[in-house]
Parts: sequence; structure tokens; C-alpha cells
Amino acid sequence: MSKKDNIYADQLEQVESFNFDQKVVEVFPDMIKRSVPGYTAIIDGIGQLAKKYTQANSSVYDLGCSLGAATLSIREAVNDESCQIIAVDNSTAMIERCKLIQSGYNFSMPVEMVEADINDLDFKNASFVVLNFTLQFLPREQRQTLLNNIYQGLNPGGALVLSEKLTMSSEELDASIINIHHDFKKQNGYSDMEIAQKRAALENVLIPDTREQHYQRFENAGFKQFDTWFQHYNFASFIAVK
Repeated sequence: MSKKDNIYADQLEQVESFNFDQKVVEVFPDMIKRSVPGYTAIIDGIGQLAKKYTQANSSVYDLGCSLGAATLSIREAVNDESCQIIAVDNSTAMIERCKLIQSGYNFSMPVEMVEADINDLDFKNASFVVLNFTLQFLPREQRQTLLNNIYQGLNPGGALVLSEKLTMSSEELDASIINIHHDFKKQNGYSDMEIAQKRAALENVLIPDTREQHYQRFENAGFKQFDTWFQHYNFASFIAVK
């Protein structure tokens, strides 16, 4: 059972950089639900997109899988024993909890959970790849290389789903949407102090890009078809097909 996210409910003498440690694992479902508008719709949509693009006898990758919400959505929608999901995260705490959660479901589609740096993976025979709010935590200089590697490992007709927090191209509009997002978090019970401390913790850790930057990376990697399939405020999900 997920606990309530109160990590930043008390005034901290020093706000440490955000990381996916045990205390985040304990509250992660609540944190995501109250912080990311449209998250449930994205997870549901990932399952439906996987059903469309996953090919028999291929691999599906969930990169930065955290507690495996996308993995579960895919396993439920596809449920093909000839395919396998490779769920990858570099957080020991996340992977251990993810293993426990996945073991509670009896889907035909097997899942392999791997603790690793996604930059070190060798993508092979992939038909569907998910980066669900993961790329934004990588240094910018690593992002194009990762997308290039994913593209090279995708089978023809395979798809990449990339969900990210966006920076708007207009500074004024960006500030307005950020304020609306903060209102969303307040409506979900976060205080101004919690919002401010979480934002400080994420500074220089979560570095968002513009939609145009994402599109340029898709193009640079070799994708010919890509577009936005979902957006709520400054949170969006893209699909790119090889």
C-alpha cells in the first residue's frame, strides 16, 4: 500500500537533490498521482499503443521503469508469451519493489527486471520501447545518443513512446503553465512549501526540453514518423515509429 507523499511537508534546513531512493519508493504512486497531470491516461495509453505496435517474438523495453506501471499496462494489453518485457532502472530500491509488484500478477508475457544504466544497454529485436518521464533525468549530452541506440535496435514498424515534462518555447507562456501546474498540485493537497522544496530538489536534476528539441532528436535518430499523442499542461507524451 502506497504511503502519502509528505517528503517535503516539513521545512528542511537543506534541500538535497532529488533521487529515487527508498523514501521516494514508499510514496511514489501517491507522488506521481498528485504531481503529474494525466499520468493515469498516459499509462493506459501506453498499453493500447503497445497492443498496436508490439510484434510477436520480439522484446519490449521499459526504460526507467520505476515501480513498473507501464510494464503492467503493457503486459495486460499485449499478454503475448512469445514476447518479453525488459524493465530497466538504475535505482536498487525501485527495482526491488518493482520485482515484488510484478510477482503479484500472472500474465503470460514474461518480464525481466534489470538494474542498470539505460545508456549501457544493447537494444536488440525491439518492437516497442518506453521512456516514461525518464529522458528528462539524463544529462542533455546523453539524450541524442540514447535515442540513436534505441532507433538502431528497433525492428521496422517498431515504436518508441517518450513522455516528458516540457518547457514552452515562450518564456511568458512557460511561466503561466508552470503556475497552473503548481495550482494543480495545490488542489491535490501539496502546500506552497512542499511545492517550493520539491522544485528546489529537482533543480539541475530534472531538466526539461521543448517539444521542438524532442522532435529534432527523433529526426536526427532517423525516425520519419513522430507526433504528440497526449498532453496535459506541460506534460506530454510522444510516439515515434521506425
